[in-house]
Amino acid sequence: MTFIVTDNCIKCKYTDCVEVCPVDCFYEGPNFLVIHPDECIDCGLCIPECPAEAIFADDEVPADQVQFFEINEELAEIWPNITEMKPAPDDAAEWDGVPDKLKHLEREIAS
Repeated sequence: MTFIVTDNCIKCKYTDCVEVCPVDCFYEGPNFLVIHPDECIDCGLCIPECPAEAIFADDEVPADQVQFFEINEELAEIWPNITEMKPAPDDAAEWDGVPDKLKHLEREIAS
């Protein structure tokens, strides 16, 4: 089992989860975090820390969020690792709970 970051993290990108991860398996994009499935040790410490409730165990991912299995796996291979908590975006609270945010996912890291 692993844990998956889903839709509600997009544009919220709270990093509270990063702070408690014992194996540093989070990776950071411009407006979203992902969990590397091969590095996650299934401890579950990240779930209660996520203010946006965007992290699920792989067997509890909502049916409308299954595309995030592939998204986490793909982006964890190209985004940089994040190991320390950072301030959330200024408008994170406004985006929390907005449905269907996948169209807002930014995949490219600025150089």
